[in-house]
Amino acid sequence: MEPDALDDLCSAAEGRDATMEWDWRDRTRVGHGGERDCHWERDFSRTANPMTPDGVSRVFESSYPTSRQRPADDYCSFRAAAAQYLGVEPSQVVPTTGATGAIRLAIDATVEAGDSVVLARPSFAEYEREVRLQGAKPSFVAEDALLEVDPDPYALVIVAAPNNPTGWLPEDRRLARLVERCRDAETPIVIDETHLAFADRVSMAGHAGTIVVRSPSTTFGLPGLRAGFAVATGRLRDRLDAGRLPWAIGRPAEAAIVHCMDHPEFVSTSRRVVASERDRIRESLPDGVDAPPSSAPFVLLDLGDSAAVDRLLDVGRERGVAVRDARNFRGLDTHVRVAIRSPADNDALVETIAAALE
Repeated sequence: MEPDALDDLCSAAEGRDATMEWDWRDRTRVGHGGERDCHWERDFSRTANPMTPDGVSRVFESSYPTSRQRPADDYCSFRAAAAQYLGVEPSQVVPTTGATGAIRLAIDATVEAGDSVVLARPSFAEYEREVRLQGAKPSFVAEDALLEVDPDPYALVIVAAPNNPTGWLPEDRRLARLVERCRDAETPIVIDETHLAFADRVSMAGHAGTIVVRSPSTTFGLPGLRAGFAVATGRLRDRLDAGRLPWAIGRPAEAAIVHCMDHPEFVSTSRRVVASERDRIRESLPDGVDAPPSSAPFVLLDLGDSAAVDRLLDVGRERGVAVRDARNFRGLDTHVRVAIRSPADNDALVETIAAALE
């Protein structure tokens, strides 16, 4: 991480440098939704699985005494469970504090000051933030055009599968061709598979020149545990493992996630439930709301104008329904993102949207 880049970020937040192209509304941190909405009855701003596997609370509680000690930094059990879950070698798994920890580690290991990194617009804002913190420059292209980009001029390519906030999922063949072009150009590619478990697609983990990011705490409905990992091979893997923070995942969290990754049937079941509810939400929306297809546990809604977003946020507050204001994503001025929850909660969401737009 470049010290000068940190100073630039602080200066931009304080409004001292009007030439900086920050799109974060004068904030040094990126807003994601959900952080301050725990008291809301129904929170659609978070994108984790609405369900959790059986027995996970018991495992977490029984492992509480281990929190009196630091975890073993080799994370043998975690690596083995993650490797079996994805079909890779345990040595290729690099434990991190959530997916964001893996994203920071991947960018830190591959990008230097002055480099250029290509990513989709819109996309998860932490990509841009981490690139800028390295003193590098992000280059933005439309998500579909990202699959046809020439990787040669770039130090890194970042693709989300599915993309956040749109739910767009890259076509397998085109993504595989991009991975091959990146390998030929010796340009690493990060594939963020945080929400891939909801799409019934095969992971790209284990491909040479590729860093895959995974978030089992999101997949299994436990985002507060902050358990993630990266997968890479060869020299890339060595650099990630050398640069990772020690003790990145606490012992109770590790035990809970290891338990979860041993339940693949839960993933397939929750995938079907989420897909069914996602389709039902899209079909039930009032006229005038555009909701493109999504392969993620959320849907991006275009309400038509920014004032409609404000009205929905106000009505949501009155009804205890939180949605993700998506206007701080690049290129989105009239959008909200809504996560998939239980059928009763989803009914309340649709009713809230209809009330806001009537």
